[in-house]
Amino acid sequence: MSVRRVKKILISQPEPADNKSPYYEIAEKFQVEVQFRPFIKVERVSVKEFRQQRINILDFTAIIFTSRTAVDNFFSLCEELRITVPDTMKYFCISERVALYLQKYIVYRKRKIFFSSTGKIEGLSASLAKHAKEKFLLPVPEEHNGEVTRFLDEKKINYTESVMYRTVSNDYEEGEKLDCDMIIFFSPSGVASLFKNFPDFEQGDMAIGCFGSTTAKAVREAGLRLDCEAPLPGVPSMAAALELFLKENQKKHAQGK
Repeated sequence: MSVRRVKKILISQPEPADNKSPYYEIAEKFQVEVQFRPFIKVERVSVKEFRQQRINILDFTAIIFTSRTAVDNFFSLCEELRITVPDTMKYFCISERVALYLQKYIVYRKRKIFFSSTGKIEGLSASLAKHAKEKFLLPVPEEHNGEVTRFLDEKKINYTESVMYRTVSNDYEEGEKLDCDMIIFFSPSGVASLFKNFPDFEQGDMAIGCFGSTTAKAVREAGLRLDCEAPLPGVPSMAAALELFLKENQKKHAQGK
């Protein structure tokens, strides 16, 4: 089935805080409307759920942060539990970006903070080896790929994993409809959320785009047709892929196809 002329695009991500998103430029260039609405959201575990894990945060001397989301949820739990994280706590972050984000909660220059320059856990190898006697806490989401824990196990790091947050569907109101010609997904959870909110969803001539190979796999496994995908050779970003898609879509419809 051919795709309809795309005029409204639903981008399943939060709306950017500023107006610098490339999607706004694309909307202007191709005279289309973009709307931002995340299909998923991150939810912190409750204090009760955390306590069921029988973990005492103050038993640990170091924390490994794999994302800014992990940072937010860790400090949110500490606040609700009325735990003051000691100044002696050491922080090991998967990237400089995550490390700098700690400034939201602590006085950065007065703390022992280490980060990976590669954005991968392997980049912390030397720092972890140097501080091998620490007792590490690893905040994780409910579902994760185990890449970090496998590395820590290999290096025989003394760590405890703690589930502190999860990804859940961002529900639509009852009776609400999808008012768009194209949906762009960024995670398999987003695809699952579509069918949770709209169990009878049929794609028809609506366009579907996605970013990432695992998302593409989820789209196809859901029986949907994938019309626009990134990253691919020559299209490293979703914005670049969307621009190419819209160019072709408008060309086809201008020719009456």
